[in-house]
Amino acid sequence: MSSLETDTTAVSSRRVALAVLGAVLRRAQPLEETLIRHAGFEALAPRDRAFVRLLLATVLRRLGEIDAALSGRLERPLPSQADVVGDVLRLGAAQLLFLDTPAHAAVDTSVRLVEAVGQGRFKGLANAVLRHLAREREALRLPDGMAGQANTPAWLWDSWVAAYGETASRAIAAQHLHEAPLDLSLRDPASAARWAGPLEAETLPCGTLRRAAGGRLAALPGYAEGAWWVQDVAASLPVQLLGDVAGRRVIDLCAAPGGKTLQLAAAGAEVVAVDISGRRMTRLADNLRRTGLRAELVTADAVHWRPAAPVDAVLLDAPCSATGTLRRHPDIARTKGPADVARLTAVQDRLLAAASAMLRQGGVLVYGVCSLQPEEGPARIAAALQAGLPLQPEPVRPSELAWLDAAVSPQGDVRTLPCFLAARGGMDGFYMARLRRCG
Repeated sequence: MSSLETDTTAVSSRRVALAVLGAVLRRAQPLEETLIRHAGFEALAPRDRAFVRLLLATVLRRLGEIDAALSGRLERPLPSQADVVGDVLRLGAAQLLFLDTPAHAAVDTSVRLVEAVGQGRFKGLANAVLRHLAREREALRLPDGMAGQANTPAWLWDSWVAAYGETASRAIAAQHLHEAPLDLSLRDPASAARWAGPLEAETLPCGTLRRAAGGRLAALPGYAEGAWWVQDVAASLPVQLLGDVAGRRVIDLCAAPGGKTLQLAAAGAEVVAVDISGRRMTRLADNLRRTGLRAELVTADAVHWRPAAPVDAVLLDAPCSATGTLRRHPDIARTKGPADVARLTAVQDRLLAAASAMLRQGGVLVYGVCSLQPEEGPARIAAALQAGLPLQPEPVRPSELAWLDAAVSPQGDVRTLPCFLAARGGMDGFYMARLRRCG
């Protein structure tokens, strides 16, 4: 490939990143879905697609630091009609400060990108600002303890400090600066030793396999055989709180893409998986075929759908702000806000009422959300009990999660934080509560 072709490819990949970044920051579009829909992204070579993903994730993880560094080197803010120039500078700054892209490459491609999007009058400014950053890159990097807060929106930071204290909040935010490892749940938990070696993975105390992120999933050992599926270790815990489900009829509400459905089916449950999204249910069906597991699939709104007869257990992984998953989805910090939390709590209340109506007397409900916001966790359980739902808490004992007993509160609910297992890559933030249907 000639140097001209290489340069053209570099600008093309960054132009895709520029378009997607604008969609995330100004239209609150989810990063991964926006990437997949972008025709230019799919046309890139695999190596260039990987670079675009890394570049965008880095900008979103480090946006606070990047914007502070840029604003300190601009004599005046860019005009509103030049938002795209600001995004080009963000992409360039991420490469210079955090990806160790050679300075000449980061600066040159950024300047040419400014011209390519019709903002040629800002070429000189882009060149000067980015060269300034290149000279000061070492001094501009903050230690993780400080960088975490700098890159966390104020509304999130304040809510975490109020809920968990400043020390824990700093540890949470520091974990969000790093890409999450890849966690795999096994169809046969007893096969961990067999697959750990070929997958270059470590076995976590609960049996989850953890390997470094990256690579094509379908090319990994065991994928074609359906030996495993991707599932953060924290997301595997709600099923464990149901206990022995073999032979029991269990409804998995808001089930897609299906990690918990697969867990339940592998444990011998008669599973009914319910989700409102036909597209996401197609993905769940594909995972069932690949793993050879079985479940009844129902595409319906769980608020209104009811089973033919009450069941033994219901697992409700409710729609939420997903602020516990920022390690994997850094765009959430930029696309969600307090209004989203308020809207989703109403949905969670309706789903809790529906779930309780599906249970037989004495049946068990496990409620979970991958959110760090207390409004979506313990506050929802308190509201459900105050509203008179026929449920009573069934406290989780620390011995049930002996390897992670710090996650079990004195009240018997479960709260994982991203800084748990920090030395091994952390885990998603999750809240779980177990309740039993009473008369």
